[in-house]
Amino acid sequence: MSSTERAGGSRGRSVPHRAENVRTPRRNDTPRRRLTPRRTATRTGQYAALLGYLAFLAFPFLWLLSTAFKPPRELGSLHPTWIPEAPTLDNFRQAFAQQPLSTAAGNSLLAAAVSALLAILLATPMAYVLARVRNRLSRAATGWVVISQAFPLVLVIIPLFLILKGLHLVDSRIGLIMVYVVWSLPFALWMLTGYVRAVPRELEEAAAMDGAGRLRTLVSVTAPLLAPGIVATALFAFITAWNEFFFALVLLKSPEKQTLPVVLTHFLGAEGVADLGPLAAAALLATLPSLLLFAVIQRRITGGMLAGAVKS
Repeated sequence: MSSTERAGGSRGRSVPHRAENVRTPRRNDTPRRRLTPRRTATRTGQYAALLGYLAFLAFPFLWLLSTAFKPPRELGSLHPTWIPEAPTLDNFRQAFAQQPLSTAAGNSLLAAAVSALLAILLATPMAYVLARVRNRLSRAATGWVVISQAFPLVLVIIPLFLILKGLHLVDSRIGLIMVYVVWSLPFALWMLTGYVRAVPRELEEAAAMDGAGRLRTLVSVTAPLLAPGIVATALFAFITAWNEFFFALVLLKSPEKQTLPVVLTHFLGAEGVADLGPLAAAALLATLPSLLLFAVIQRRITGGMLAGAVKS
């Protein structure tokens, strides 16, 4: 082979690029957004406001917790402290000895659990109708649900008392449960309507094409998808009934039927002086169920609150 052919052959071949010269882009190479002084100040203010709000919410509970374990000497001190110097359980013993807290807690648990269950059973199909049927009647019903939340308790207590008296349900657990169901139903209906609207219609249309009716679609298709919203709504209905005081005070007269918030008022003396230690202990025990429920079902609550963010 001649030298010319060697030169032509060498010129015709392509020389591969070296691997080190090829630089693949990396995700970390993208420039990060720099925090400007204004953005930093805004974020700092937001965190400060959040911490202040958390401190505002936590202060009453922490003070209640501290008071429940303080002996009488520290409760009457002119210089109160956060942490008890000599913690004691005598306040809890005196609370149970002075008032029937176990019976009252059982009454509150029964009324709250049954009323929350009935409110969910009634509100779920009603919310489905309001969310899926759009006409003047459904819009009027939705507006009435919103307006009914603005009614004060004092405005409805006298007519409600007269109705229950005519039904012979005054001083009755059944009457109190009925009142709790009616009172929590608008809020449960308003919440569940938003959750039903977040469920894609395509799923219900597919179930209808397979021959499922409205009731079967609601039970088998829509209800499982509403589980986070149903749990969140039931929890709020339960807490509302558990902490309710005014209806129970007016409608219940027998000591063995009174709920826990009403029994807590019995720690006040004849002159309005509170037995602070036992009262704090009993109030702490009344607060714990709400906190425990929120701690156990917090994931369900988060899923229920974010259900509206999922779009088809």
